[in-house]
Amino acid sequence: MLLAVFADIHANRQAFSACLEGARARGAEQALLLGDFVGYGADPEWVVDTVMGLVERGAVAVRGNHDNAVGSSREGMNAEAQMAIEWTRGRLGAEQRRFLAELPLSVEDDDRLYVHSEASNPARWNYVRSTADAARSLIATSAHVTFCGHIHRPALYSMSVTAKMTGFVPKTDVPVQLTRGRQWLAVLGSVGQPRDGNPAAAFAMFDTESGELTYCRVPYDIDTAANRIRENGLPHWLAERLRQGR
Repeated sequence: MLLAVFADIHANRQAFSACLEGARARGAEQALLLGDFVGYGADPEWVVDTVMGLVERGAVAVRGNHDNAVGSSREGMNAEAQMAIEWTRGRLGAEQRRFLAELPLSVEDDDRLYVHSEASNPARWNYVRSTADAARSLIATSAHVTFCGHIHRPALYSMSVTAKMTGFVPKTDVPVQLTRGRQWLAVLGSVGQPRDGNPAAAFAMFDTESGELTYCRVPYDIDTAANRIRENGLPHWLAERLRQGR
């Protein structure tokens, strides 16, 4: 099966639409959604409704920290993120809020694990910034491949049977064979707010039969997404960073 993997959509309708179209063009058969559907962006209702529709059609979705913050005041966030969450709470209906609150923190599917942050303690929202962070996550699961997001920068890590770690930034549109002799941690870039210096929206395609993972980027209408943020009174920096990819 050919999976389309999306993370950190952050209420960016234009970016998510472009990624969905790009995934369909690549033959995606099922969607995998790694959380943070809301926060920062100006279209949380549309994004949550779209995710709900995908789940109804067989997609797998997990909860991110921004999704969790909609229903919980205990999530620690910077001032701009907190302003966006408070604004988001007023936009979402009861059914949408309930959907986010009931999403699982992680899902196991065959030999794969799906989680927003990492596997060792999904509720702590730890970032995977290094091979040491990746090792902590990989040791915590027996899954052959773990998919996560949260950091908004793509990376790919692996661990051998002797616990030797490797890590690198995958090249766009270059398939990587996730061989059976190693465990893998695939960190997705962000759909709606990339932070790796490339403003193009990020997603990935994974072939469950061949074991090939391909990181993808697609351009989208950044001007409209940024204008939507400003028009709704959200912090202007949230609009400016879309152009900068950081």
